[in-house]
Amino acid sequence: MQPNYIYKPLQTSIAPNDPLYHLYQEAQLNGLMGLEAAWATSTGDPSLIIAVVDTGYLPHQDMDSRWYRPQGVKLDVADNDPDPTDNIPSNSRGHGLAVASVLGAATNNTLGMAGVTWQGKILPLKVARSSDGLMTTTWIAQAVDRAVSLGAKVINLSLGGPDQDPALENSLGSARGQGVVLVAAAGNDGIDGIRYPARSPSVIAVGSVNQDKEKSRFSNCGEELDLVAPGEMVLVLLPDDKYGQGSGTSFASPMVAGVAALYMSAYRDRYRNWPTPDQVYQCLAQTAEDLGPRGHDTGYGFGLVRADRVMADTTYCFP
Repeated sequence: MQPNYIYKPLQTSIAPNDPLYHLYQEAQLNGLMGLEAAWATSTGDPSLIIAVVDTGYLPHQDMDSRWYRPQGVKLDVADNDPDPTDNIPSNSRGHGLAVASVLGAATNNTLGMAGVTWQGKILPLKVARSSDGLMTTTWIAQAVDRAVSLGAKVINLSLGGPDQDPALENSLGSARGQGVVLVAAAGNDGIDGIRYPARSPSVIAVGSVNQDKEKSRFSNCGEELDLVAPGEMVLVLLPDDKYGQGSGTSFASPMVAGVAALYMSAYRDRYRNWPTPDQVYQCLAQTAEDLGPRGHDTGYGFGLVRADRVMADTTYCFP
């Protein structure tokens, strides 16, 4: 008896039918990062859990099908309760929703915008205290640990502080040692100095470029910078079922986290196991589009993340 082989459509690219994609996203997601070719290979693994450690969760018609909120788990780490709703009375309200939407807004659903990943579970972990928006080492470290315990394979951290944080570093190192890919925003100060946790050796540090592939003026520089992604005028979800645009390395980071998730999904589909964080790092770094001075540099890292190259590469990604 012969094997029962699996066949797939031989498409070279896929464009989603979300109406705002062609108006506001195609130039970034496809023009810069080559996502339509990547989506022809993988739109994500439905079982893959991606944690967003941020200000929390907000409902939105274009996101609700993607949230993963396991019952009985204290997803609000800062306030130590199961409800991760972002009700912070400050300008940061909705940051977690916006970041998560870049990574995984419901896609190809004839509504609103597209996310980098189309499938998978987006796990919201709230680390901002509701009373004042405060974030601390303890809460962020606990959120990273909780994400690992809940089975997350990718963790996005669009937050940062100025100093090395040994307690948080322990959690980041432990997560990476257990096969989790960590991605973080480099910072928006426009200075030479990568924010922590992005500058942790356990984390992929992401800076921002504009539509012309030039480093964003606000994007921080440093030796620890690994990759850049679109981070200016990025389409995002806003509270109350609205849409808007945001700028910052906070939105470049989930671009890279999403591409990492797509690569991990395709790798698992092909080899029946997840790639290690080292494999993910090597794949994304070696296939990046080199920008600025030749080779790795402090303004662009290894360059612009390229999802199309990731899915086609047989040297570093799918050897």
